[in-house]
Order: sequence, then C-alpha cells, then structure tokens
Amino acid sequence: VSGLSRRFGEVLAVDRLSFEVRPGEILGLVGPNGAGKTTSLRTIAGVLPIQAGEISVVERDLDRDPIGAKSLLAWIPDEPQPDENLTVLEHLEFTAGIYGIRDWVEPANELLARFDLTAKAEALGGELSRGMRQKLAFAQAWLTGPRVLLMDEPLSGLDPLGIRAAKAEILQMAAEGAAIVLSSHLLKLIEELADRLLILDAGRAVFTGTLEEARESDLAGKGGSLEEIFLAATGAQPVEE
Repeated sequence: VSGLSRRFGEVLAVDRLSFEVRPGEILGLVGPNGAGKTTSLRTIAGVLPIQAGEISVVERDLDRDPIGAKSLLAWIPDEPQPDENLTVLEHLEFTAGIYGIRDWVEPANELLARFDLTAKAEALGGELSRGMRQKLAFAQAWLTGPRVLLMDEPLSGLDPLGIRAAKAEILQMAAEGAAIVLSSHLLKLIEELADRLLILDAGRAVFTGTLEEARESDLAGKGGSLEEIFLAATGAQPVEE
C-alpha cells in the first residue's frame, strides 16, 4: 500500500497511508474509532474504489488488474452479511464459482467441520446467528486459499471455543505463507497474534513496527504494554476506573 488517501466529502478518512505485509506475517492494525482502519481495509479489498495511492497484491496492481489482485485475497468484514436465501453450503459453492475452484465439495465439507458448521450446512443465511455468520465468512475465505487475508474484527460474535479455534486457524494460515492484516480493538489479541503493528490515528500511520520496537521507542516509556503504547501513540486518555 503506497500513499493511500480517501475522502468522504470534506472528511479525510485515510491520509497518505503506506505499508507492506510480507508472506507469513500477521500485521496488527489498531487505532481508535474513526481512525480509518475499516476504510483502509475496504479499499484494499476493492470494496471501495481507490481515490489516491497504489495498492499491489502479490505484484498485481489493484487498479489496473482488479480481477487478478482480488483473486489472490480474501476479506472478512466486521459484520458479515450472507445472502438470506442461500444455504451455508451454497455460499461455499458460490465462492468456489467466483474464484474458479472446481473440486470444491470435499474442501468445503472439511471447512464446515473445522468451523463447526456441518449441522448448519442446509441452513439459510438469514437463519444464522451472529457467530455462525462469522464462521461462514471464515470458511468462505479459507476455501479460496488466499495469498492475502484481510480481517476486520474477525472474532466478534464468536464464543470462547470459537475464538480459540479461530486464533489457531489464523496462525496456521500465516504459517502456510499468507500475508494477513488483522484489525481489532482487542489489544490482547493483537499482542498474541501479530508479528508487527500498524497504529492509525486520524487516518495516518503513527507507528509501524514490532511490539518490541514500540517498547524500545519513546512511546509510553521503555517496556510499556500495548495498551500504554496505543494510548501514547494516539494521544488518547486512559479511562478512569
């Protein structure tokens, strides 16, 4: 991502944002509400058009080769909205069709089992709970075998068992070589999974690097927690208990 900027009317939501994610790396994207995290992810995913800047997915330019770039990435939004009239299995069939996956049935059934969706295979999208919609979004993303995986609050709505399973799946996806951008307000999750941090504030990158590098910087003093680093980087005030 190079020089990415995005306006909504007079509001500058993303301001000259540049970063990269390497294969096998998990980049933790954090920032206060309104910092531009979701706007950035939606633009990288191709949901929003690029206004300014460049985005490359495995050396494929998103603007000049949108189909080639999008075929290599998967996107899990913060609130997945499955089609109300398709079953869970039909969602996977639809995803396979979009990505040109021919032998999809066996992998799809394996993913249904991995994400605890087998019993819901014939359930319609409109019948799914919040957590089940999230699991379906995971299964659809995993089916494509993405080189780049974008995740916006992926654990919201999951129960503790689902959270544990999802974290293991994310780590495994990275171990298999995917470049992952994980956005979350759950700082403990970022601290647990992320290899590097990207902290946004008012659309700008205010810190990029590892947690260890942040602790060695002037942010929150030496050896600060991720919460202290976050508060220092964004100028936020801690909540009094």
